Amino acid sequence: MTHPALVLFLALFGLYSPVAALASYLPIVRPYGGGQVNRLAAGLALNVAVFVLAALWVGEPLLKLLGISTAALTATGGIALAYAAIPLMRGKAGAVEELERLQEQERPEIAPSPEPPPDPKSILFTPLSFPLTVGGTTFAFGVAASAEASTVRDKLALSVAALCFAAVTGLTLYLSGHVQRRISLKGAMLLDRVAGILLTAIAVILLANGFTDLVTARLGR
Repeated sequence: MTHPALVLFLALFGLYSPVAALASYLPIVRPYGGGQVNRLAAGLALNVAVFVLAALWVGEPLLKLLGISTAALTATGGIALAYAAIPLMRGKAGAVEELERLQEQERPEIAPSPEPPPDPKSILFTPLSFPLTVGGTTFAFGVAASAEASTVRDKLALSVAALCFAAVTGLTLYLSGHVQRRISLKGAMLLDRVAGILLTAIAVILLANGFTDLVTARLGR
């Protein structure tokens, strides 16, 4: 239980929390069919693998080169997550809009044509990959684990752990596609509101932690 690769995987797994992540994916994958969700799951796993591997192999020098701190990444993730979550909390996205559209279609004098869902590629990076799945804290875990690795063999073991974590995220998104097809629209609407509240709370935490770390780092100079 003390192997660095296992420690990294468990830390990323605990930070990610697949059960909570699955619930947050539901309103996002709802408009898409099974094939599109499968492609999103594969794309998410690839994005996560690239993100964590980059943190392991080039994270520390890259941050120094760009002058970006992990605190800044965390705060940015909070802003991006809030942008996606607040409409869910207010009932202005996801299943709520779908229910309103169905009610409009039931009226004989109004027959609006359904709007096509957005291109899956447009949501794959934001908010699906960042910040719902990975963020500044994930990157910081990778950089910290890399700093503790003394040999190339140790880094390769950490890379295997990163790939296993990426597979977990892809599997979680794949399962969310099956879950959302088995719940009613009203149940999905309720989950949208609950997910919006939870995601907004997470966004506030990310913002607070990110800005607090930025201020602390500034005062410490």
